[in-house]
Amino acid sequence: MNTINKKFIAGSLALLALSLSSFVASAQETGAIQIQTTAEVEIIETDANGESITRLETASKVIPGDVVIYTVTFSNTGSELAENVVITNPVPRHMEYIEGTAFGPGTDISFSIDGGRTWGLPEELVVSSVDGSQRPAQAVDYTDIRWILRNELQPGAQGFARFRTRLH
Repeated sequence: MNTINKKFIAGSLALLALSLSSFVASAQETGAIQIQTTAEVEIIETDANGESITRLETASKVIPGDVVIYTVTFSNTGSELAENVVITNPVPRHMEYIEGTAFGPGTDISFSIDGGRTWGLPEELVVSSVDGSQRPAQAVDYTDIRWILRNELQPGAQGFARFRTRLH
């Protein structure tokens, strides 16, 4: 198989991962919290004055090495205060999390390296090898990201969280 076909197949798999990630996050409604995930890429253009302008555009096609920015928006669509809100999003297949890019105003962020069974801060996560040796987890090992809101979410209020990944 030539390199172009491999890149096309990898890009097609990434598009499938982008689509599935959005579907899974949108389906994760708990109570009155509605969640939506979007996948975008940065487009850098030059204006008439020669200045660089950066904008986000829907990630419709990506190739290995491309960076995809995931934005998770959440809102309290109910009439009561939402307490103890936890937003969890998997790192999509064929993508690797880019270290230090998870962000969410007013949240505490943790990571999982085992598909969401256990959680911790980056310095707490350890990967075990088949031979029993251990090493500190790296961003490439992260399978899921979790944002825990520090405060209640008022009725009608919304927020967002964001992270970046790179296609393998």
